[in-house]
Amino acid sequence: MLNHFRLSMAWVHTWFGLVLGFVLMVAFFFGSLSVFDREIDRWAVPATRFAPQPMPSYDHLLADVYARLKPDPVDMAATAKRVVGELPAADTMPLVSLFAYTTHRDPVLLIGGEFGIPNQPKNPADDHLHVHGRATVDPRTGEFLPDDALKIGSDWFYPLHYSLNLNWMRLGIYVVGLAGLAMLVALVTGVIMHRKVFREFFTFRPNKRLQRSALDLHNMTGVVALPFHFFFAFTGVLIFAGFYYFPVTHTLLKPLHDQHEVLEAADTGLPHDEAGVPAPLASVDAMVAEAKRIWAERDMAGEVGFLTIKHLGDANGYVSIYRAGSDRVALVGEGIHFKASTGELLREDPPRSPVESIAQFLTGLHLQHFEHWALRWLYVLGGLLGCVCIATGFVFFVEKRKQDHARRGLQGSRIVDALAVTTVTGMVLAAVAMLVANRVLPEAMAGKGEWEKAVFWGVWVLALLHASWRSSPVARAWRNPAWAEQCWLLVALSVAAVLLNWITTGDHLLKTVLIEPYWPVAGVDLSLLGCAALAACCARKLAKPKTVSAAARGAEVVYD
Repeated sequence: MLNHFRLSMAWVHTWFGLVLGFVLMVAFFFGSLSVFDREIDRWAVPATRFAPQPMPSYDHLLADVYARLKPDPVDMAATAKRVVGELPAADTMPLVSLFAYTTHRDPVLLIGGEFGIPNQPKNPADDHLHVHGRATVDPRTGEFLPDDALKIGSDWFYPLHYSLNLNWMRLGIYVVGLAGLAMLVALVTGVIMHRKVFREFFTFRPNKRLQRSALDLHNMTGVVALPFHFFFAFTGVLIFAGFYYFPVTHTLLKPLHDQHEVLEAADTGLPHDEAGVPAPLASVDAMVAEAKRIWAERDMAGEVGFLTIKHLGDANGYVSIYRAGSDRVALVGEGIHFKASTGELLREDPPRSPVESIAQFLTGLHLQHFEHWALRWLYVLGGLLGCVCIATGFVFFVEKRKQDHARRGLQGSRIVDALAVTTVTGMVLAAVAMLVANRVLPEAMAGKGEWEKAVFWGVWVLALLHASWRSSPVARAWRNPAWAEQCWLLVALSVAAVLLNWITTGDHLLKTVLIEPYWPVAGVDLSLLGCAALAACCARKLAKPKTVSAAARGAEVVYD
């Protein structure tokens, strides 16, 4: 009975892992890159290659920046469908709330706000009718950085790992959530399948047949990083559960949610609605200084990471100042709130309950906003071990079945192998090709970010076509040469990206490592060279010819 149960678990593990493993591969790989998403941004946007900056003065710099901030044209077009009559001109929309955000790894400042729409009747069913604006600012000068400069790390690779950048009806988020649940199932069934987990921790036979070596590596990487894989699959699903997977507070329970907001505002003393009475804004810098004094009294001195102003220009306006929590794992802000018109202290966020502390710790551990560089690299290692585990699972699946499929004339192994090549080497090719395009396309080119995205998807599609075209040997139980060919192409593109960064910016490795150390750019260049070296090793291994026995293959030379 126990053996029958273990076989059932093996079936679940195999097919859940195969069907959704392609999505998990994307989530793990781009999740690994997202650990250093801000550093990739520095590489991709040379204008932001300077030292991280603290939150700048509101009174002397940001006030003028917000005066120049305009509503986003795309958001204006979407909002125009919800207003009564014509949407007013952008210059007539008052800024009613704003925010500013920075981290210890961000030289630039992200700002944004909500613009009110004058002369609109109050609609209880649509009480959040605003037009949004957002911009990236140089905190040293207050100058806006070009909108076409795509932040490849934080605005492309990072959302790709949890949403696949498929934003229609939030389809990608739901697919990744389903894959996360499948990952939890695969981990549990994998443990049940393998009775000798401890031995498999130390077992890797690289010189055996590919099927044996792939299974050893699959088991070893799965066991070594098992806690990491389980934690990130679980917390990833948990973080999005309330927002997207079970959003009852914004659907079925929306009236109750709205009422709770009003009661909470009354309880905290932070006004929920505008008073309708104009009021000036007191010195925000003085409020920031007071917030820092309060944090220092709590023995947690620090800089401001997030600043918001609600009901700007209204008597009910208030300023919220949150501490940059990069010195701790838990995602906490220790918010201090002031009355906007007078600077009077309204509220200090109270101590967290045990449940809130656990939630903030788990969220912070997943989102990793902390400064601990060694731990960040362990995150990268854990994510890449997940990629190896999934990739070797694909290889084992194909190697175990391809001879039987060849005898029976089936195409299943060929299809899975082509998809595996696309998901493993093709995905990395697409990411590196995007970096190459970033350095090739002119900085001032209109719509440069959209072209970079097009290169990413285009190269990935080409990798799929190439893997499918070259997969015919798999139908004869041979190796798909696309594995080695795409690895060699990856070597060329990775080295080209490093050279192009040197040519277009002058930031070569000698400069960024020794002469004027700037590790965000140096780290990306070194990672690209490491990728090239690893791809070259894999290509040499995969392209090594081997003569198979005459009885088995008619003495033909095939790829092993």
